[in-house]
Amino acid sequence: MTAKDLKNALLQEAVQGKLVPQIASEGNARDLLEEIRKERLSHGFANSRWKLDAANNGICDGKNKKTKKSDLRSKSQIRVTKKELPEITEDEIPFEIPENWCWCRLGEIVYNNGQKTPDKEFSYIDIGSIDNLHQKLNDKENFVSPEQAPSRARKIVKKGDIIYATVRPYLHNMCIIDKDFEKEPIASTGFAVLACYPQILNKYLFYYLLSPSFDNYANDTENAKGVAYPAINDEKLYKGVIPLPPLAEQKRIVDAIEKFMPLIEEYGKKESALKAINEQIGALTKKAILQEAVQGKLVPQIASEGNARDLLEEIRKERLSHGFANSYGICDGKNKKSKSSDLRSKSPQRNAPASVVRVTKKELSEITEDEIPFEIPENWCWCRLGDLGITNTGTTPSKFEGKYFGNYIDFLSPGDLDGSIVTYGNQGLSEEGYKVARPTPKGTIIQVCIGGSIGKCAIVDREVTFNQQINSITPIKIKSDYIFYTISSDFFYKNIRESATGTATPIINKSNWERLLIPLPPLAEQKRIVEAIEKMLPLCEKLGE
Repeated sequence: MTAKDLKNALLQEAVQGKLVPQIASEGNARDLLEEIRKERLSHGFANSRWKLDAANNGICDGKNKKTKKSDLRSKSQIRVTKKELPEITEDEIPFEIPENWCWCRLGEIVYNNGQKTPDKEFSYIDIGSIDNLHQKLNDKENFVSPEQAPSRARKIVKKGDIIYATVRPYLHNMCIIDKDFEKEPIASTGFAVLACYPQILNKYLFYYLLSPSFDNYANDTENAKGVAYPAINDEKLYKGVIPLPPLAEQKRIVDAIEKFMPLIEEYGKKESALKAINEQIGALTKKAILQEAVQGKLVPQIASEGNARDLLEEIRKERLSHGFANSYGICDGKNKKSKSSDLRSKSPQRNAPASVVRVTKKELSEITEDEIPFEIPENWCWCRLGDLGITNTGTTPSKFEGKYFGNYIDFLSPGDLDGSIVTYGNQGLSEEGYKVARPTPKGTIIQVCIGGSIGKCAIVDREVTFNQQINSITPIKIKSDYIFYTISSDFFYKNIRESATGTATPIINKSNWERLLIPLPPLAEQKRIVEAIEKMLPLCEKLGE
């Protein structure tokens, strides 16, 4: 159980009357409501459901939902304002409460201090003034002159008030005003200001507003309207039902909660520390898995699956058939002392020299012994990244030409890559832009080649275009997933950084990028490696949850 779960369980037990025992001598919560009613009447603003006619509204005992509400009401209800709160129905009652408690609506037990237009320098309390992890007001005051006052700076607050953010209430931007201010405090209209009558302990109400039960009410889609910024209006908020205990029990409940809260917070700190350790272990384990994979140690080799040099020869032929085989040499990693020239493909086509087929003006250099970082199985071979497919660098059409931009095809930048996840739809090119860009097909691996995000990579699941901060490789006869995991490994990232130019802003161009080494297994083994990785990585990620 997490610290959050423990906190929620504690609060829920408390507001259901299960945290402390009930004491008969402490009286009945219905008497409290009657006192509040008289208090409201004495100030002339009892906009509650009190009415002279006892058949109208009333309080509801939560012990027995089937009890008739007319039998549980105050017998002297008075309607003072035009708009009264509706009676509490059985369907609204979320759980049973002790017999000496009662259900009421929030609007019956709180009031507010009104609003004002600032006329002098004041201390402004906005949503950002709340530490919503600990429900505390920031120590530093935000002084604002009346001339610079936001239009939302209107609500008067006093010490002891509860302020409750009605926008996105699930974020728990709420607190008790527990200090004196240097300047008059005025809160944003994004808050409901809840001042409690003497019969209600503000801390008890605060903890109920923080409980899962009230959370469910405030964030219900029927109450919190809006998609990006769901909010609950005052009418819905004040209709929220509150389980009310006698005042003495409210105090005992708060004492019990505040006895356990520090223990839960300490548990939370240890939980966070453990989570950080687990995340670190998960990350290290992931690195170890990928390193084992690229060294041929993750799955056993099977002789019948053939030799990677044959696969590379097939790729070479495929490249030649398309007229872009800017070929290279391969190197066996089992014996670093073997000459690279002896380890190349022995059967080039089109009457080319014995070990190299030159199609483009610039070919990839042969692999030297000093470049090989570790040994690989005998049926594997070393090659360069560019050996395995078509490499490319993105380009950005002129931003001065509006005709190039639209929604015909996605146009990616480094910010659209989060781990291995690609966010599509942020930017796009028009058909005109598509013609001057460098589109790449589904299954292409893209990798950031500049800046702090250098090395981030992903496989695209559709045809895309991208800017010049991204390099790409479209594999030929190779599993995209195998290349993706290989260039995600520590050994490849290290090679990127060593080959990158620039200190403050490292950058690796396509020519240097496609020359980086790749350990290549036979195709069948690639598939088994990918399956093993994808079975293990979720376990690594689970460590950080």
